[in-house]
Amino acid sequence: MTTLNGSLTDVPGLRVGHAHRTGDGFLTGTTVVLAPEGGAVTAVDVRGGGPGTRETDALDPRNLVQRIEAVVLTGGSAYGLDSASGVMAWLEEQGRGVSLGSRDRVVPVVPAAAVFDLGRGGDWRARPDASTGRAAVEAAAATGPGSPVEEGNVGAGTGALVGRLRGGVGTASTVLGSGITVGALVVANAAGSAVDPSTGALYGDFFAERGPVAYPAAEVHEAAGKRLAQAAAANGPAPLNTTLAVVATDADLTRAQAQKMAGTAHDGIARAVRPVHLLNDGDTVFAVATGARALDAANPLALNEILAAGADLVTRAIVRAVRAAESVHGPGGTHLSYRDLYGPDTGAGPSAL
Repeated sequence: MTTLNGSLTDVPGLRVGHAHRTGDGFLTGTTVVLAPEGGAVTAVDVRGGGPGTRETDALDPRNLVQRIEAVVLTGGSAYGLDSASGVMAWLEEQGRGVSLGSRDRVVPVVPAAAVFDLGRGGDWRARPDASTGRAAVEAAAATGPGSPVEEGNVGAGTGALVGRLRGGVGTASTVLGSGITVGALVVANAAGSAVDPSTGALYGDFFAERGPVAYPAAEVHEAAGKRLAQAAAANGPAPLNTTLAVVATDADLTRAQAQKMAGTAHDGIARAVRPVHLLNDGDTVFAVATGARALDAANPLALNEILAAGADLVTRAIVRAVRAAESVHGPGGTHLSYRDLYGPDTGAGPSAL
């Protein structure tokens, strides 16, 4: 498999935009994945016990809507789903959505899912709203084809945590031997941990394509554990969480095939976070297929390499998110990053990111 620039936007036609707010009690934001005009086949698979979602029923292969124009990932828990209203309004202004006979009569269907980050900036009521969603979709629309995607504590990953560590946004992509591109974007905000407690290595690194895992030094791991314990004691009870992902391809998939892709991509979360899919997670994966490349009609198992790649890329994106995150110290608590605890180069081989 050949890697391009390592972003979801390596899937031709997809654009990503972030909007976020920090300070004055805020530590949250919204990320929008904007499809090519005319939309993309989209499906969803929800496995967390506490999801916060909008318009996911519309993605059921049995239902009417065939293609959607945008997917929204947002902070703010259920309150933050209001950000999708801003995306919907922007799409309507562009004449994009389910047509009811003319360009000025459309109904944009905007699936959305939220992570729990309430109070992490200090103010429980500081959440994304419709204006945040509009800012994120406008940022996406302003990017050029194949633009890199900013990672770390941006957009919906601004206030993210993975266990007691800082989480965030991560992304990854590959081109398969068939020429089909697959990409993933993750908002890593899990109740479980991304770190092996006995060594300090990232779980996701055990599945990386870069050879043996380089473990942190024992004394570094011991010191990191003490710092995390001190921060946890000061911060209080462990927060609620959720991991969100968008996996995408330029393959021509049916909605049923896209739903299978969303389901198998959850395996990528399970490789990078333990435990996963808990009652206090809302783990949700969207699958997007732009339809530019046909599957090999002579091979009934042609979908398999896309399914496998999607899961692998979700794992890689979670590793990237955790490595890109930055520590934060504020009224919502002290939340430390992996790079501050273990160093920016810990375990990072040539292909670690």
